[in-house]
Amino acid sequence: MAVSNNTRGLVLAIVSSAFIGASFILKKKGLKRAGATGARAGVGGYSYLLEPLWWVGMITMILGEAANFVAYIFAPAVLVTPLGALSIIISAVLAHFMLKERLQKMGVLGCISCIVGSVVIVIHAPQEQSPKSVLQIWNLATQPAFLIYAAATLSIVLALVLHFEPRYGQSNILVYLGICSLMGSLTVVSIKAVGIAIKLTFEGISQVAYPQTWFFVSVAVICVVTQLNYLNKVSILFSNVFVSSLFVKSCLMNNKISKQICLHLFSM
Repeated sequence: MAVSNNTRGLVLAIVSSAFIGASFILKKKGLKRAGATGARAGVGGYSYLLEPLWWVGMITMILGEAANFVAYIFAPAVLVTPLGALSIIISAVLAHFMLKERLQKMGVLGCISCIVGSVVIVIHAPQEQSPKSVLQIWNLATQPAFLIYAAATLSIVLALVLHFEPRYGQSNILVYLGICSLMGSLTVVSIKAVGIAIKLTFEGISQVAYPQTWFFVSVAVICVVTQLNYLNKVSILFSNVFVSSLFVKSCLMNNKISKQICLHLFSM
C-alpha cells in the first residue's frame, strides 16, 4: 500500500521531535560539565565546545532538524510545525530522570495544553498550495504583508538583543526565548523554501542557479545559528522543563502567524 507524502512528513516530524527533545537534555548536561571547568555559556563562555557530551547533544539535534527539514519537503508546514510540541514531553520526562528537574502540576498542565493545541491545529489545518519554483516563493515572500511581518520580527529581535538581554537576560527566561522563537518563525519560511528547492532539483527542475535559493539558505543558517547560541545560554540558566515547554509554545505561536501570512499569499 502506497504511503502518502503527508504521512511521510508526519512520521519524520515525530522522529524529529524525539531527537530534539533528547538533545535538550544531552546539551544541558554537556553545558553543566563545561561550566564546572570554564566560563559558563550563560555569561558568554564557549568552553562547551570542548565538551564531548555537548557535541553528542548537538549531533542529536542536527539529526532531529534534518528529519524536520525533510518533513517540510513532504508535508505542509502547518502540519509539521505543531508536532514539535511532542519534544516537550520527551524533554520533560528525560529532565525528570537525568537532570533531577521535577515537573510540577502546572508544568504537566502546560505540556498537555501544548499537545492538545497541536492536535487541534493538525486536524483543522487548511490546504496549502505547493509553489512550483523558488522564484514563485520569492515573489510571495516579497509581498508587503510578509515584508512588514519580517521587518517587525527583526526589529523586536534587535531590541531584545541590544537592550533587554544585557539588562534582564540573566533573570528573565522570556528574553532569550523571545529571541529564539521569533527567529524560529523566519526559519520555518526559509527552510520550507529550501526544502522545495531541493525537491524540485531532484525532480529535474534545478533551482541551484537562482540567487534566491542561496538567499533562503543564508537566512536559514543565520536563524538556526542565532537560535542555537541563545538556546545554549537559556538552557544553562533555567530549568530545562520550562525552557523546552515555553520555547515550543512560543515557537508555535509565532510560526502560526508567519504560516497564516504565507498561506494567504499562496492562495493569491
